Amino acid sequence: MAFLSVKNIVKKFDTQTALNNVNVDIEKGELVSILGPSGCGKTTLLRIIAGLETPDMGQVFIDGKDCTQLPPSKRNFGIVFQSYALFPHMTVEQNLMFGLNQQKHLSKEERKERGGDWRKRKWIF
Repeated sequence: MAFLSVKNIVKKFDTQTALNNVNVDIEKGELVSILGPSGCGKTTLLRIIAGLETPDMGQVFIDGKDCTQLPPSKRNFGIVFQSYALFPHMTVEQNLMFGLNQQKHLSKEERKERGGDWRKRKWIF
């Protein structure tokens, strides 16, 4: 069974069909790219998977559980957009901690440890 399954997703905006019967199965740890021209529904699909958008039809399964109606906070999924959105008044660590602090299942110590992990990495640009 796939870790993430998108089944028969349909999404329309007024008269425009953004997604028409989309099906995808993704295994845990698998790296996937969603490619296509502007306006083909890539972002809409990602927003539906993350719970930021509701499909008109179809279902999203995460680890075998139907998550179609779950709020984003219960899915443990996120999106990193092409043009990143950082808080300009915050440091790198504060920006990282903002997202981690939303993870209430992590202890304060664990969030702080994960937020500080970026300092240990070797960055090559």
